[in-house]
Amino acid sequence: MDTIRTAIRNFVARAIRTDLLSDTDDIFARGHVTSLFAMQLVMFVEHEFGITVENDDLDIANFSTIAGLANLVTRKRTVGLPESVLEGRP
Repeated sequence: MDTIRTAIRNFVARAIRTDLLSDTDDIFARGHVTSLFAMQLVMFVEHEFGITVENDDLDIANFSTIAGLANLVTRKRTVGLPESVLEGRP
């Protein structure tokens, strides 16, 4: 999950031109985010992590923080995996 957070943090930091961003900072509340950036964020997450963001995923809670995005990516990547894989068993 740390790798996911780092990739998301780097993308967001470049886009809003700041290094002062914690995992729980609300990136939309900071006032630097436009609707264009929101779409770029969705496209980045899909491309970077090989997931598809569905309409049901487009909840502000999933996209307002790095932690929320990382949780969304983790959930989307584990959907459909066998229980043994999720538990780390062969």
